[in-house]
Amino acid sequence: MSTSVLFDAPGPKARRRHLILTILSALVLAGLVYVALSRLQERGELEAAKWTAMFTRQSWEFYFIPGIISTLRSAAVAVVLALVFGFVFGMGRLSQHRAVRWVSGIVVEFFRGVPVLIMMIAFFYFLALRGVFAPETNPFVAVVAALTLYNGAVIAELVRSGVGSLPAGQGEAGLSIGLTPGQTLRAIQLPQAITAMLPALVGQLVVILKDSALGAIITYPELLRQARNLAAGGNTLQPLVVAALIFIVLNFSLTTFAGYLERRINRRGKVAGGAAPVDEAGPQPAGGV
Repeated sequence: MSTSVLFDAPGPKARRRHLILTILSALVLAGLVYVALSRLQERGELEAAKWTAMFTRQSWEFYFIPGIISTLRSAAVAVVLALVFGFVFGMGRLSQHRAVRWVSGIVVEFFRGVPVLIMMIAFFYFLALRGVFAPETNPFVAVVAALTLYNGAVIAELVRSGVGSLPAGQGEAGLSIGLTPGQTLRAIQLPQAITAMLPALVGQLVVILKDSALGAIITYPELLRQARNLAAGGNTLQPLVVAALIFIVLNFSLTTFAGYLERRINRRGKVAGGAAPVDEAGPQPAGGV
């Protein structure tokens, strides 16, 4: 029989109270859903014709599929660049050189503090004024740059905190066998930290995928933008619901894959004696909020 060290197991009265509260909450939720569906029915939003229009070849060929491709393309590029940015500046924050730590800390804290949408808009107008890229490329570059800098800064902090959470003996063991601090960090501490911070890292990668929807503000033709374009034809609710369901499927798929990856790394770590193999535990393109 399991017990909790934080609170006592509920007794008969507490369990009865919890059951009553659960039933009341379910009834309130069911009532709200009924009211919402009734309002939608009154406005004709639940008519079959409006929903079947979302599953025509035209809707998917010209709106949803191009939107999915654009979303995945920007997210994939941003994930790779954010991982590189995060690990470079995360290790910079762990450097033995004060100047490197200081510069890395300023960069990380600055980009962590600026909202993603503001960075997207700033990059979009800067690129448009400078004419660095073709006009149709500016939204993509602005989305990727903003997602990379913000999420890369968060990943850098995850790397720093992940290494900092390891027992001090890990670093001391590396130094005792003649490794330099940098070699100890790369060969011993960082592989273990990656395994420890993998759930948080995966959560951040899901954030990248979701935040790509902000590109709709700067005309990037991602999934949300394409759904809004389809909604301009008259059906406002249905395209947005379909887009939301697609986002849920994409995020769930990424989270499921990350869970599989985490279990696989943990199994390998147990086989190797509790630590992930150094040659297989580098930065992985799946893995954080």
